[in-house]
Amino acid sequence: MIQDRHVQEEILREIDRTADELFAMIQELVRIPSVVGEEGRAQEWVFNLYKTLGLEAVKFVPRKEDLLQHPAYFEIGFPYNESRPNVIGICRGKGNGRSLLLNGHIDVVSPEPLEAWYEGGPWSGKIEGGRLYGRGSADMKSGLLANFFALRTLLILGLKPKGTVLLQSVIEEEAGGCGGTLACLQAGYKADAMIIPEPFDLRIITAHPGIRYFRVKVIGKTAHAGQSHLGVNAIGKLARIYDRLMELDLERAKRHRNPFFEASSGRSCNLNIGTFKAGDWVSTVAGAAQLEARISYLPEETEQSMRREVEEAVSEVVAKDPWLKEHPPVIEWFGWDAKPWTEDPEIPLIRRFEKVASEVLTFTPEIAASHAGLDTRFGPYFAMPSFTFGPRGGLLHTSNEYVDLDSVLQTTKVLAAFMADWCEI
Repeated sequence: MIQDRHVQEEILREIDRTADELFAMIQELVRIPSVVGEEGRAQEWVFNLYKTLGLEAVKFVPRKEDLLQHPAYFEIGFPYNESRPNVIGICRGKGNGRSLLLNGHIDVVSPEPLEAWYEGGPWSGKIEGGRLYGRGSADMKSGLLANFFALRTLLILGLKPKGTVLLQSVIEEEAGGCGGTLACLQAGYKADAMIIPEPFDLRIITAHPGIRYFRVKVIGKTAHAGQSHLGVNAIGKLARIYDRLMELDLERAKRHRNPFFEASSGRSCNLNIGTFKAGDWVSTVAGAAQLEARISYLPEETEQSMRREVEEAVSEVVAKDPWLKEHPPVIEWFGWDAKPWTEDPEIPLIRRFEKVASEVLTFTPEIAASHAGLDTRFGPYFAMPSFTFGPRGGLLHTSNEYVDLDSVLQTTKVLAAFMADWCEI
């Protein structure tokens, strides 16, 4: 632990003193749109920011041919080029302390529908009532900048860590993270430990479920709307499969129970239909329909058993429908392919972090599981213990997203104090 309590107090005071700078910086970054696949302008901003601190700033473009060799890679569909690099800031240690990687993603999900935003729009960075609003405010530009300010604070105070500190601003986490965190780690930008300040209410996150995407395609028979009785509407056929999958969601929630996962969101696993597309003209019977879904599964399940449940549910609908028997639906598994991830909360890294966080926050952070996939899952592939700890926020992936600014300060203080302890000063 930090031997001199006065040093920790000095770190915390400095963060309080520069709080307005941190908040203004978050506003500025939120005002730069960085929807996944279009991260370039925001990454240029981060690159220049890292240089202001005298860090060794690197722009790293992933190579698909390298990623294809890694077992955690899956196809995302975005090109890798100079217009959307990962950005790394390196503070070389002055001694033999442990190294630390503070990771965060610059990409955000779409802010649509824009008309649903009433807090100044998705790129406003509006501050009101202790909250900062905008797409990416919580998920996770505030955490990304908490990483920067934690290191900045130590350097301003002349407390350069003995161990090397790496800051990562990565692309495409929202699409799976393969060209972002995975690519950076594979290229050697790693450390003795990794922390990602995703917005989890100042809790220490040590697990998430497995996640897969799948789509179901159904073929109907087109006909003119004036002779619709001669056609077979693919919408109606797929709607029956939709209903059965929603039943499966409830069945899985009852059948697969894990108290650790349920404590976070009230459910251990979920099946969500995210898109439903059909037809191409209002006066034509829809000849094709497709839905796309996300399903999560627990560490005690296997991916094969989960997939079997989905396929059997679809088969049940087919068995009752003569048209579908003759024209079987097609199930395709695509995109997100994240295996369940767990980190032992008893490892020295987490126990040490818990102790430092308790001193700073005056309460002990809860150990919890995430319902969402996280880039921490890449840590085990590189023998690097990892966890998530970040600020409070709300309305993530929906309209009027916000982050609680007091919790951003708390996150920054904990990260700075832990950096001083873990890397030594």
